[in-house]
Formats: sequence, C-alpha cells, structure tokens
Amino acid sequence: MLLAWYSPALFAVGALAAPRSSSGTMVTSRAPSGNRSVIIQMFEWTWDSVAAECTDFVGPAGYGFVQVSPPAEHIQGSQWWTDYQPVSYTLNSKRGNRSQFANMVSTCHSAGVKVIADTVFNHMAGVESGTGVGGSSFTHYNYPGIYQTQDFHHCGLEPGDDIVNYSNRLEVQTCELVNLADLATDTEYVRGRLATYANDLRSLGVDGFRLDAAKHIASGDLANILARVSGPFYVTQEVIFGAGEAVQPSEYIANGDIQEFRYTSELKNAFSGGGLSNLQDLESRGWVAGSQANVFVTNHDTERNGASLNANSPSNTYVTATIFSLAHPYGTPTILSSYFGFANTDAGAPNGGAGTCSGTGGANGWLCQHRWTAFSGMVAFRNTVGSAGITNWVSPQSQQIAFGRGSTGFVAINNADSSWTTTFATSLPAGAYCDVISGSANAGKCSGLSITVAGGSFSATVPARSAIAIHTGATGTGSGSGNGNGGSGTVAVIFEETATTALGENIYLVGSIPQLGAWAPESAILLSAATYPVWRVTVNIPAGTTFTYKFIRKETDGSVVWESDPNRELTMGSSGTQTVSNSWK
Repeated sequence: MLLAWYSPALFAVGALAAPRSSSGTMVTSRAPSGNRSVIIQMFEWTWDSVAAECTDFVGPAGYGFVQVSPPAEHIQGSQWWTDYQPVSYTLNSKRGNRSQFANMVSTCHSAGVKVIADTVFNHMAGVESGTGVGGSSFTHYNYPGIYQTQDFHHCGLEPGDDIVNYSNRLEVQTCELVNLADLATDTEYVRGRLATYANDLRSLGVDGFRLDAAKHIASGDLANILARVSGPFYVTQEVIFGAGEAVQPSEYIANGDIQEFRYTSELKNAFSGGGLSNLQDLESRGWVAGSQANVFVTNHDTERNGASLNANSPSNTYVTATIFSLAHPYGTPTILSSYFGFANTDAGAPNGGAGTCSGTGGANGWLCQHRWTAFSGMVAFRNTVGSAGITNWVSPQSQQIAFGRGSTGFVAINNADSSWTTTFATSLPAGAYCDVISGSANAGKCSGLSITVAGGSFSATVPARSAIAIHTGATGTGSGSGNGNGGSGTVAVIFEETATTALGENIYLVGSIPQLGAWAPESAILLSAATYPVWRVTVNIPAGTTFTYKFIRKETDGSVVWESDPNRELTMGSSGTQTVSNSWK
C-alpha cells in the first residue's frame, strides 16, 4: 500500500501530470522505506514510553509509523480529551516536554519508525478560561501572543454558536464543535500561525500529521495551510462521512489520505453477524479509493462511542477483524494501542501515561494491542505481500473467507462458532510455513502451527472464531509441524467451560504454551457463547504437548478475573480431535 505524501514543491519530471490541490500544490504518492506502511496509534502514551517501545518492539516488529497524541500545550485535567483542547503551541503537554518529544522522534527514526503527530488545526479550548498544563493563561477567545477574538469564527447561526445542522456547510465549518473555539482558518494570520506550528514539528523530524476534525475546516483552507509547510510529509484527515451531509470526504482527497469511517462501520457489521463473504471488493462501495484511505477497526473515539468493534467485543471479533484489515489490500491500516477502562468514556491513561508492555501484551493497565501475536504477525504478513492483489478467494458460507495475496501470502478467517476443516488452493510455493496467528517463525522453527503447502494446496483446520495466516517471510517447521488439519502433528482440542456471566462479560482461555497466549491475558482466546452457559472454542495444539491452562473472565471494564488455583493440566494425544469439558472454579 502506498501512503499519500504531501509535497508543496513540484517535481521537475512529470509535474504536469501530478494531481494538485486547489492552492496549486502537489500531492504525490511515495512508498515508505521497506514498504512498512502499518501505523500504530499510540493513544495517550508519553514521549519517553513511545521512544522506548519504538526501540524495544515497534521497529523490530516491522511497523512503519507511530501516531502520537497532540503535542501542543492543552487544558488541564486527567481526561483523555484534554489533549485535544490546545491553549498554545508550546510543546509541553501531559505526554512530555519539547526535549522529550524531540528525543522520541529521533529514537523512533533510529529504530526505522516514522512519526505522525495528531494535530489540531480546527480549534482551541472549549472552556471559558484557565491555565494550560505548561502554565499558559487563556480565555475562550484570547490566547496571549497567539490569538484574539478576531481570529475565531463567531457564526451566529445557532444559539451558543454550536453546530447543530450538518446539512449546512457554513454551519459545519464556521460554528463551534461542542463549544470549542473555532479558528478562522480562512484568514491569512491564522493560516500562517498554524503553518508555523506545523513547521516547528517538521523541524523536529515529524514525518506526518493526522488532522483532527478536518471536516470542520474548508478543504481549501487546509490546502493553503499545508502548502506553507516544508515537505514532503504524510497527511491523514479525520473527515467522517455522513449521508446527505453538506461536507463529504471526497472534497479532501487532494490534501492527503482520508480516514474512511465507512470501512470501520462495515467491519463492525460484518464481523458482528452480517457476514464476511461480501468483503472481497471494497473498491466498489463508493468510498474513498483504497490508495487514498486510512482505515482502522477502531480508534480512540469509536472504541468509546460504540461505533466500532473494540477489545471488549465478544467472540474474538476485534481480533479477527484486525487480521482481515491487515490482510486485505484496501487502505493504509492503523492499529490502536490503548488501555483498559475505556468503558469510562472520559478516563485518561493509566500509569501516569507511561505505556507499559510485557511480552505479547500489556501491563499496568495498558492493552498494547500492537504486541498481540496475531497483530504483529499480520504486520509482517502485510510487509511481505506488499501491493499484491487478492487471489484464490473462497467463501463456503457467509462467516468464512480465505484468500491469497499474490504468491506470497494466504489467510483464512473463520467467524463461525465451529471449526472449519478444508483443503485450500493457494499460489504459494511448495514448502513449510509458520502460521503467524498462533505463533511466530524463528530460524526455521515455528512456535505455533506449521502448515505444509504442496502442489498448490494445503489442508488445515481453522479454529472457531479465529484465523490462520502464512506468508513467504515466515517459513519453518517445529512444535506445531504437520499439515494443520488436526493430524500428523496436531490435535484439534475442543475446550468447553460451563460458566455463568453478566451482560458484557466474556470467558477466555489462557495457558502456558504460545497457542494459548503464554499466560498473557491480552493474548487469551475468546470462547464462543453460542451454547451458553457452555462456552466453547477449538484450538490446534501440537501432538504430545503437555501444558497447563486456566479460564479467565473479562469484565465490562476490561479487568480480568482468574479461575481459582490450581492450574489445569492436559497432555495431547498423537492426532485427531479431543474434547475437554470443565466448569468454572
């Protein structure tokens, strides 16, 4: 997938054929180095913790970008949304100071990771007065040394000037979004001041911008501002589609990528029961073209407002939808890395904002989704398959799909409540491959399942509410060696757990081996409640393996309740299927 990079200077060759924004500047497409295009939204992480994670995991795992929270000084408060109410353009926020920000950018670059800054051009604060986290005093329409009353829109179209009617373009782009002081981006002074802020971030090495609330700024105003910023740089714009609304995402394509919220809604619907079989062609939906779309299963807003799947979604749908997002060629994907407790829609980051991960998951209240085995495995998958098209698409029923990406990768996703055993046709070369959903590849050995391709096909069992994925960058045999169909090296284990739960609670399986998450609750396997109160899931486990395991219950607030001790223990047979029935203890 190519990322759209904004360049205010025309190239000498091919300039006449290049698309231009309304200001006459050019937007070009450039592949990031090494084809590492996946973005992590490191929501509410401090600069020091982002820097450490770039070195420890993000770079080595093959992610291309980190998207960090807005770096400008903002209003005080523990809530996450205070970051989105700037009071000055001093780089002094809850995430850290200017020196820490600059060090984070430099450290991430050294790890091969580029940095996108979440950027607020649309507005300033939504409170009447106060002092920012860096000590700057302000009132609603007076920010000393930056803006005064004349630098804001005062639309006069609605009581209190707040946006009510989204069919009125003038109202959407000159009235206030929930009382946030709306900057007059159609004026020369404001445009210049915003460009100065963006250029300051560029001077520290920032590689791109996510433009928050871009829909509330006229596309021509944004084009004018971006033309003043030293380039090239990546741009992604928050322009939420609304049927029949006056402002549409297509208006902003000349400025950079568009965050395609219709994609997010479609995946929620598909994986929540609507069916996966119609997800093959996403270019004919009337959405933004895939080459211009920035897509996500969830972001910081939608995980809170119910508009998307999230880490609390039942039946492992958040995980399988993310696997799909990283496997399908449509759009440039962003993975959210956030924290427990988002059911409280205002809650700020835990642990003082210091993002903390451990192994394949999070710690100290953090989820660290970017470390989940399936997610990081699929990032390597996406890096390997590059721009290869979809091949060998098959969908025997609405909840099951499988497809290849050229001759370099293949994925099968099972959103049904029973396992899926079949023979898949593939364009992959003959050989032994590591399933990157159940484990990883290292020096020709698989920590999870190994799948053998021969004669243009392979046989496998895809567990219920799960997936398998193989690619040419992860080859090998090992603890999971065999053909993946529950024989010749693996056993298909049906785990049953009788447990009563409250609405919104779910039962998961976790254990001592990689296939069961290596005791990390964040990597635990969700059981299906289709036969409640008996919860079920099928997992392929290497034959002869002895392991320990437990069931856990995840509460609606994201907290985890473990079964009582001692751990359960099980030894696999040599082949076939095995059913294990338990009750919560």
